[in-house]
Amino acid sequence: MTSALIVIDLQNDFCPGGALAVPEGDQIVPGINALMPEFRAVILTQDWHPSGHSSFASSHPGKSAYEMTEMPYGPQVLWPDHCVQGSHGAAFHQDLNTARADLILRKGYNSAIDSYSAFFENDRATPTGLHGYLQTRGITDLTMVGLATDFCVNYSALDAARLGYRVTVRRDLARGIDLGGSLAEAEAGMTAAGVTLL
Repeated sequence: MTSALIVIDLQNDFCPGGALAVPEGDQIVPGINALMPEFRAVILTQDWHPSGHSSFASSHPGKSAYEMTEMPYGPQVLWPDHCVQGSHGAAFHQDLNTARADLILRKGYNSAIDSYSAFFENDRATPTGLHGYLQTRGITDLTMVGLATDFCVNYSALDAARLGYRVTVRRDLARGIDLGGSLAEAEAGMTAAGVTLL
């Protein structure tokens, strides 16, 4: 068994009622829990922002949530404040089986740079350490589920494919934000990169 399940950002702020809610984000929890026993390794990622993070619209006077801005590392969507370290919003959904996790990987804790991918911050260069962990364990195949399909799942899947993993995204166990067609664009990009979409 050389496969791992990567559960991406299944946190309260990304579920209905949260600060950056993904429609139906909570509905995938039972299916993800049921899938966990099929994998040698289960890894949970957790968005973990300090207050005043540079990706928050509130950190940019005159800007609104979901506007674009330019950061030193490139274009950045400005988000509502979300997944602030230690907050209820940053906690995993209460029904998620966190006890099954081999590793919980926190990302986005650098206040100057956002981090969608489980592998790299948004400068596309600063590693999170996940690649080294997976290599050490001899894992070659990744199945990705979670939130949101068109952002953190998408970036993680593209990076994983670029690093040489065989990657599957379970669309039935992921949900998207879909900002201006971003979901269809993300799915097309993943397919072009060799990611299997189920």
